[in-house]
Amino acid sequence: MSNWAAHAVVLPGTGSDARFASDAFTSALTAVGMSVDAVDPDPVGVVASYEAALDAAADAHGRIIVGGISIGAAVAAAWSARNPEHVAGILAVLPPWLGKPGDAPAALSARLTSHLLTTDGLEAVTAAMAATSPDWLATTLTRSWAAQWPDLPSALLEAAEYVAPDVQLLRRLNAPTSVIGAVDDAVHPFEIARIWNREIPHSVLTAIHLDDIATDPGVLGRRAVEGLLGLAAD
Repeated sequence: MSNWAAHAVVLPGTGSDARFASDAFTSALTAVGMSVDAVDPDPVGVVASYEAALDAAADAHGRIIVGGISIGAAVAAAWSARNPEHVAGILAVLPPWLGKPGDAPAALSARLTSHLLTTDGLEAVTAAMAATSPDWLATTLTRSWAAQWPDLPSALLEAAEYVAPDVQLLRRLNAPTSVIGAVDDAVHPFEIARIWNREIPHSVLTAIHLDDIATDPGVLGRRAVEGLLGLAAD
């Protein structure tokens, strides 16, 4: 993969942070000789902050690997469609929806969480989230939510309104793409990952389980990079 590009930019999901994106991707990417920037979202302009980081990396490095989780995957794919000359490969982990968010589970969750944060406050909503989430997710979101407060509710609403790549845009992607979907993730339905893989011309799909992430978030990067390397060998 280092023959394609020497640098990667990875984008976290809604309400998450650079630390989790780094935990997910950095080890796998550095193992194949790449430097990595994991981007912290600016909660007053999440998408703009992601796109600015991608633009800066492209200016500095030329062709890059772009990756992301959930909304990060959607932004990475959309940016790639607009900047194909700068994209050596795409790592799309847990893509959230197609086109307009509508009633996609990830968008509904973000809207509800934003509302609860506004009405009940950070401490109460964080406690409720931690009580009903796997330990790895509770730890991640407790940290990242606190860092993005008090702008977190607007950041969640921004993500919930983001128009992700639709089928027509996915078909225009010309970079090799490794798609990761979790077969037991109700928030990021596996069928969305399946559609992304089917519509992107040069793509591979890898299935995981959420328990795999609980054991080691780095499984996301390893499986994604393995998929990209497999495409390179074809």
